[in-house]
Amino acid sequence: MTSPVRVRFAPSPTGYLHVGGARTALFNYLYARQHGGTFVLRIEDTDQDRNVEAALRGILEGLSWLGLRWDEGPEAGGPHGPYFQSERLKSYAEAARRLLHEGKAYRCFCDPADLKNRREAALARGEPPKYDRTCFRLTKQESDARAAKGDAYAIRFLIPEGETSWEDEVRGTVTFQNSTLDDLVILRTDQHPTYNFAAVVDDDAMRITHVLRGDDHISNTPRQIQLYRALGLTPPRFGHLPMILGPDGTRLSKRHGAVSVTAFRDDGILPQAMVNFLALLGWAYDGEREIFTIEELTQVFSLDRVSKNPAIFNYEKLDWMNGEYFRALPLSTRADLVAAYLESTGALKGPALRDRAFLERAVEAVGDRMKRPRQFLEYAAYLYVERVEPEPEPWAELLAKPSAAARLKKLASLLEEVQPFEHDPIEKATRGLAASEGVKAGEVIMPARIALTGKKVSPGIFDVILLLGRERTVERLRHAAERLEAESPARTS
Repeated sequence: MTSPVRVRFAPSPTGYLHVGGARTALFNYLYARQHGGTFVLRIEDTDQDRNVEAALRGILEGLSWLGLRWDEGPEAGGPHGPYFQSERLKSYAEAARRLLHEGKAYRCFCDPADLKNRREAALARGEPPKYDRTCFRLTKQESDARAAKGDAYAIRFLIPEGETSWEDEVRGTVTFQNSTLDDLVILRTDQHPTYNFAAVVDDDAMRITHVLRGDDHISNTPRQIQLYRALGLTPPRFGHLPMILGPDGTRLSKRHGAVSVTAFRDDGILPQAMVNFLALLGWAYDGEREIFTIEELTQVFSLDRVSKNPAIFNYEKLDWMNGEYFRALPLSTRADLVAAYLESTGALKGPALRDRAFLERAVEAVGDRMKRPRQFLEYAAYLYVERVEPEPEPWAELLAKPSAAARLKKLASLLEEVQPFEHDPIEKATRGLAASEGVKAGEVIMPARIALTGKKVSPGIFDVILLLGRERTVERLRHAAERLEAESPARTS
């Protein structure tokens, strides 16, 4: 490379930070870090009608949460600003008028509504909806006269004949016939630039060396290359990243589930897990290893391992990966995350959250079952209620066991007296009851689990008993036994 690597992520503040955009930002960030380069954040906010004020904050928050800190851009500043396109309008106008003066662009006075009708008519005929160069056929004198008269006009770039080819960093040689391209508008009647033109002017001004973006932009690249050439500039290297699809093979959208970075954050996904997961969407190290820190990714990432094929966003895999990272956190950190989630959602309030030692014991007991904070109550809600209501299916199973009520009563009596009330004595008493009954330990443990938690799946039964304490454990066992006796088929028949 003849010059230091400079890459950019250039979102429009029209909505949330989509995971597709976040993946693009990540790949740019990794490429810059690996080559000792610069990661630039530019906000493409020239479409004033679509800009959403809160969206910019969401983009900045999302990138910061992922740890993708930009070297130049909003809040960071830099020598090639401003980094908002809305503050660079003068440079676009100057570049457009230069192309107009050199005969590489022309004024277009066509009415937008008329252009729309022409495009629709072309599509109806099965033809590409290209501009028919009506205004290109005006003489210079006619064009100058209409402009002097005050007629509104846009400026269109005159696509040259021939073909446009480049060596894509991901796809190899890509070639477009220029005959398939339109004479694109580069400056609208309101003096705002279009995307393709503004990107070219800005990428040159910001000394961008590599443009890495989604492959939905691949049809923009030949237009931009021709604009670079017309302006006498050297194009950057282009690399087009594979599209991200939902599990059903269609483009990832809200109907598949969460798609914004901040939505995943708010649902308990850890930034380390999100970065790791995004890195594997269209890139692989050796096809086997899947867990990488961002520092490790910086060392091993390379464009030659980026796939040309679409990537599938697997929500289950993200959940699994989050579990790997969540379980590796210190207990106190996991408890912090659980407490923050419970408090923010209002799932638990007051004294239940203030007993920090108890919360940590509960989180520890849930253990590897929990992959994100919102699953805590799935495995521990029984700890925070006065009385559990068993789920219908397990309760029906207990009702079908004639000896369940009697065993629950015996276990309650044993636990009422066991000393000390600790894990090993509790386990010994429970297994001893099973042995005395001549049954497997599960015949005592499963009914107790349902009586104490209302579920067939929970943390270890002896951890459950310790967390509930002697009094609540005995009370729940006896209450379940009495209810079983009252509802038993023999009694109600």
